[in-house]
Amino acid sequence: MSLFSIRFVLILDSDGGRIIAKYFPTNKEEFSTEKDRVNFEKNLWKKTRQQNTEILMFEKYVVVYKSSADVIFYVGGSSEENELILLSALNSYYECLAYLLRDQVDKRMLIENLDFVLLSLDELVDRGILLEVDANEIAQRTALKSTESDVPLTEQTLPEAWKTAKKHLIKAGRKILEN
Repeated sequence: MSLFSIRFVLILDSDGGRIIAKYFPTNKEEFSTEKDRVNFEKNLWKKTRQQNTEILMFEKYVVVYKSSADVIFYVGGSSEENELILLSALNSYYECLAYLLRDQVDKRMLIENLDFVLLSLDELVDRGILLEVDANEIAQRTALKSTESDVPLTEQTLPEAWKTAKKHLIKAGRKILEN
């Protein structure tokens, strides 16, 4: 067990195709080529598509996974890694996305909201180090970062819209005071 507990996070569709994949290798040989990664993903999908468990040993990794609609979420670590840590990461990531996508966690919504998917993954794990397991905190940070990129007001959640309105009011007030 080490600080670098996560080796990969994957989201695959119901046919085993990649939606997102982020790898955190600990050496140059691990997941070194795109071909190796694609083969790994296909073999992992084949192994898990007919299983009814949420934890398994695959090759030299402990893998936890969760299905939702037409996608499968995977989080993997080394064979010595604590399954509960990996499961916490998986559940946090899934719950965060479910919150951000209003419980519509399917392939179409994940692709349409790829910014949320990738930002929340970055808030969850960095270079294999698990940063946060509180799904609400991750979702809040992700939503905050997305509103900073000027998302149209009609596509923002109510708290995001309030924050945007407050920011614009303060800016308008400063302009009035300057004149």
